[in-house]
Amino acid sequence: MEQTVLEKKSFTLAIRIIKLSQYLSDSKKEYILSKQILRSGTSIGALAREAKYAQSKADFLHKLTIALKEANETEYWLCLLKETNYLSDRMFNSIAPQIKEVLRILIASTKTIKTNS
Repeated sequence: MEQTVLEKKSFTLAIRIIKLSQYLSDSKKEYILSKQILRSGTSIGALAREAKYAQSKADFLHKLTIALKEANETEYWLCLLKETNYLSDRMFNSIAPQIKEVLRILIASTKTIKTNS
């Protein structure tokens, strides 16, 4: 089955988040925040995949709304890591556009579904 744009982009983001988490653990010896961002950043794509097989329109919207919350949380952790110097500006600026794009897709998708309900 063909992947949606959201599935592709959230999967690519999850790979970056996993690598970021590994970097934080290995290079910065930061374990708590690395696990937080790992959980939120990888759950976005998992929820998008779950939504594909939702039992109803309401279930679909619910899963995408949770994915939106997880994306927002991931952006929060990225900003926190940048402001506490665990991430350089260059590293942050490299990944920030990806999370912003996923957020925009999720916001647009949930608005469209709510409007059509």
